[in-house]
Amino acid sequence: MKKQILSVLATAALLAAGMPAAMAQNLAIVNGKAIPKSRVDALAQQVARSGRPVTPEMQGQLKDEVIAREVFMQEAQVRGLDATEDFKTQIELARQAILIRELFSDYQKKNPVTDDEIKAEYDRFAAANSGKEYKARHILVEKEDQAKAIIAQIKKGGKFDEIAKKSSKDPGSGAKGGDLDWANPGSYVKEFSEALAALTKGKMTETPVKTQFGYHIIRLDDTRDAQLPKFEEVKPQIAQQLQQQKIGKYQEELRSKAKIE
Repeated sequence: MKKQILSVLATAALLAAGMPAAMAQNLAIVNGKAIPKSRVDALAQQVARSGRPVTPEMQGQLKDEVIAREVFMQEAQVRGLDATEDFKTQIELARQAILIRELFSDYQKKNPVTDDEIKAEYDRFAAANSGKEYKARHILVEKEDQAKAIIAQIKKGGKFDEIAKKSSKDPGSGAKGGDLDWANPGSYVKEFSEALAALTKGKMTETPVKTQFGYHIIRLDDTRDAQLPKFEEVKPQIAQQLQQQKIGKYQEELRSKAKIE
């Protein structure tokens, strides 16, 4: 009997000695099931990927979230919800989404956008947008007769901006008195751009300008040398744009190689 008691005590002592090590690996025990601390780390990484900083204060919230998820998941399993076809379908869709995300993440790591590529793209942008910028107003109407009548009205003293607010069918600029703000002429359709470039400061088109959108009355308010953003200011946006283009090209390559029947 004494030997049995000693044996039981020894076993209990061994279990007790092992418990701290086991607990060190676990966040909690929920209904007898151990919850590993690694789940908190995984959830923290997920939060970080979304762009939110993981602060020390957030650690307690993450722990509570992991425990709550386990409680809810166990209840769902008790009800047999993990055996439904809908659940299995959603699991498969989630698996696909994660694998695809990892594929493109791996591609980005192995095919980063270089500084030379970013600078070359900026130089192309600068070349296309250098020169003069124009500050213009316009009034857009559907019919040529309407446009001619408005031109005559302005020549008699009518206020361009007031007429634009009442008559222009361009909702964006019309509400602002026809103001198109500063822009490179190349950003407009050809007919509009050519008519604008032919104007001198303060002048208005004498005849309606026809484009695919209707008939325009255009007035040039001012000109200036193009105000281009500095390279360092737009470098992150250019890098992101080029990376998206690379990913898009990679996707097309994969589709073209796939045998689809």
